[in-house]
Amino acid sequence: MENIFEQGQVLLIDKPLDWTSFDVVRKLRRLVRTKKIGHAGTLDPLATGLLILCTGKFTKRINEYMAKEKEYTGTITLGAYTPTYDLESEPVVQKDPSYVTPDIVKEVITTRFTGPIDQVPPAHSAIKVGGKRVYELARKGQEVKLDPRRVTIRTFEITAFRLPVLEFRVVCSTGTYIRSLANDLGAALGCGGYLSSLRRTRIGEYTVEQALTMETAEKSIENKFG
Repeated sequence: MENIFEQGQVLLIDKPLDWTSFDVVRKLRRLVRTKKIGHAGTLDPLATGLLILCTGKFTKRINEYMAKEKEYTGTITLGAYTPTYDLESEPVVQKDPSYVTPDIVKEVITTRFTGPIDQVPPAHSAIKVGGKRVYELARKGQEVKLDPRRVTIRTFEITAFRLPVLEFRVVCSTGTYIRSLANDLGAALGCGGYLSSLRRTRIGEYTVEQALTMETAEKSIENKFG
């Protein structure tokens, strides 16, 4: 029987909480019975949502999917910051955010975090400097200087305002770090902020509603092999 996954398939997965993107690849690689499988855009372990995987001959199209616009929802917690910009490290209390109002947040987002912006990636990220992942250097206490990158924020809206937590929706270009967006917003507001939850809801025309859970994907793949 011909292995359709070697010929090429696109798999839409709703990544579970606490899984790395590579955890998903490793699990599915065993199921699809081909080594050629990769994902189109990393999600951090504490993020959930849409992960696109390509198998077999379709791995050549990974960059095509990575370049697509992305949409996220999540929460930013104000009043503290973390070294990783999310909950992978302990929050450090900075300033009581009770003075922050919806109008203040809207003005800061409109003037500083909408359209093309220069964004510095987190020091705790998988970007390579001198052949090493910067998060490895950061964990050793080495200071890493990363250059800002131009990204585009098409939509950044606060969908619920319940201090110290802001619920948001962001539509952005590839290469955007939502962790950095949360940290930078907190800094601009003067009270600190970190990403407390994140869900990727869309990549290009693909939505998380179309995605399979890991359990459903496993059953579906096993059925294809009879």
